[in-house]
Amino acid sequence: MSEADPRELARDERTELADFLAGLPAEQWDAPSLCHRWSVRDVVAHVISYDHLGPTGFVGRLARGRFDPDEANQVGVDEYAHLSSDELLAELTAHLRPAGLTARFGGRIGLVDGLIHHQDIRRALGATREVPAERLAAALPFARVAPPIRAFSRVRGLRLVATDIGWSSGRGPAVEGPAEPLLMVMAGRADALDEVSGPGRDVLAGRLT
Repeated sequence: MSEADPRELARDERTELADFLAGLPAEQWDAPSLCHRWSVRDVVAHVISYDHLGPTGFVGRLARGRFDPDEANQVGVDEYAHLSSDELLAELTAHLRPAGLTARFGGRIGLVDGLIHHQDIRRALGATREVPAERLAAALPFARVAPPIRAFSRVRGLRLVATDIGWSSGRGPAVEGPAEPLLMVMAGRADALDEVSGPGRDVLAGRLT
């Protein structure tokens, strides 16, 4: 079986996110997500905020954010602050297939970013789902090394084991669990810590807090 195209997986992930958002009550768009300082609407804005940027535009945004990645992300979110929830959903629906910066690395940026932030919304709202295994299998290796995720500093010296999809990476005390919470703790989401275990869990928990 050939490996799934990350660009298509990213499109499928964004499509599911758009379908979920279409059913949200208006007040939940303003509810907090797992992302520090960001509401659901802010996370949606972030997911698409890099699609129109090429390398030059990306450097320009970094400069506007004083070369702080978090501040640069906020710059992108602020550009969409004037849009209503319906308008944000329309923008997302018009950008289901990653473009610009999110299409880099064969679409893996769009896949990992979209998957993590989809879960940032769902977990915060208590709306669980089962993420397709092929998306998680494609996302985990890239998430571990992708600079924007910053997982490499959190999981250094640890062995990560996704018990449901047969994926593992690294050396050292193990952190084990299903692939979705494993991805979320790699991304710094302490909300998922109770769903992983192993001798390396406490080390990882200390780094997240």
